[in-house]
Amino acid sequence: MTSEQSVKHKDFINILILLAATLCIGVYLIATTVLIANDGCYNIQLAQNFAKDPIGIIKTSYFAYPFLILLTHKLVLLFTNDNSIQTWIYSAQSMTLLFRLLAIIPLYFIGKILVREKHSFWGILILIFLPYPAEYGSDVLREWPHLFFLATALLFLIYGSILGNWWMFATAGLFTGFGYMIRPECAQIVLYAMLWSLVGLFIPKPGISRVKVVCLTLILIVGFLMPVVPYSKIKGEILPPKLKAVISFDKNCQSERVERPAYIASVMPKDILKALGKFTERIGENLMYFFMLPLIIGLYYHFRRPKEFLTDSRLFILALIILYVAMMLLLHINYGYISRRHFMPMIAFTVFYIPTGLVIIADWISGINITENENKQKNTQKWFFILLTVGMLICLVKLSGLISEKRQGYRDAAKWLKENTAPADIIAVPDMRITFYAQREGVIYENESIPSSAVYVVKILKNPKDEAAIAELSGKVVYKYTDEREKTINMVIYRK
Repeated sequence: MTSEQSVKHKDFINILILLAATLCIGVYLIATTVLIANDGCYNIQLAQNFAKDPIGIIKTSYFAYPFLILLTHKLVLLFTNDNSIQTWIYSAQSMTLLFRLLAIIPLYFIGKILVREKHSFWGILILIFLPYPAEYGSDVLREWPHLFFLATALLFLIYGSILGNWWMFATAGLFTGFGYMIRPECAQIVLYAMLWSLVGLFIPKPGISRVKVVCLTLILIVGFLMPVVPYSKIKGEILPPKLKAVISFDKNCQSERVERPAYIASVMPKDILKALGKFTERIGENLMYFFMLPLIIGLYYHFRRPKEFLTDSRLFILALIILYVAMMLLLHINYGYISRRHFMPMIAFTVFYIPTGLVIIADWISGINITENENKQKNTQKWFFILLTVGMLICLVKLSGLISEKRQGYRDAAKWLKENTAPADIIAVPDMRITFYAQREGVIYENESIPSSAVYVVKILKNPKDEAAIAELSGKVVYKYTDEREKTINMVIYRK
């Protein structure tokens, strides 16, 4: 076996292990899912309506993910006659998990280019075990399908920038365009290509002339526009509404969450501090806090010499980090929130640097504890695996805890509504997932303002031990959900 064959064989084994771990965790999470995300219900409803009104769905949403759910559901129906809502959910979850599996492959090779195959393997393994990214890969969410297209496009862009190959730039553009139909943020690849060409004009790369740099970038842009132009023409817009609000400087544009205009001139220092605080919190949650320090150390180690990373593939990662920091801060400043899901690409493309940080920490610990007769390299390796194992165990504990965080009461209430109400009955709910699972028409209510059109009302009790609150309800109580562990009534359904 030649050295090249040996490397390919090692990559194949590494990817096989990573895919096996991803599949096991993904299937486990699907099997134990009690309640899908709110956005998941919306995505399935879009998929259910797509065949009836495809143009309407395209105009009002980024249609590619619901369309993929619909295709998967049709494939599943070839093997079963069960067209229940649970079949839709399993179809959507399975499709999302498939894209998580596919995304692991380009992510591994990106990591291999950046930090070699050993650290890429450990970095991706950490990503696989991180609870929240794992949960998103088994839910009905766009994050992993989007990440597959983003990672594949970036991989082709990186290879193209190294080899100067035009078809790699064209392929990167096409993947970017198709990814745009899932999430418009995929268009960031075009920005990275333009940045690469700008750097190439001032710091020419051996074997790639300035003219070729510009031409390669134009090829990527053309590849991106091929699917995006007809799609945007049907949709009637190019930029997402939130992005237009932020960059338009329109003082009449109000945000969804805060009572102030969404324009940069209104930013105050306290807004920036709050955004930075929430940014740090969300990063820490995604990394279980344990891997946060190793990531910072690893990033510093690989980006400490600007003259080096400006001319290699690290340029794209740096651009991605800067872009996501800016986007997350602006999102919080203008809309008052940042979700853990928003950090998925940033986590996925920097996780390769965590093993480097763990090695540095392990080397520091071994330097303190080493005795005269010990081999420092072996001691460092031992501490690396100790730290890695501790981090993995923390992730596993959290992964198992995700089940208990789900609200079983919602599912039980939905089951009762499905079995005991008429399809035409309107049900007031605090969470639309209840009526989604019950397959009934629902209206959301907040506080105590119950819509007059509702026939049934689902009420979550703020103080489950206060039985007097049940007696005060303006209707006949027809169902009570009792928490088996707490032995208290947490939820009731009453008829008005």
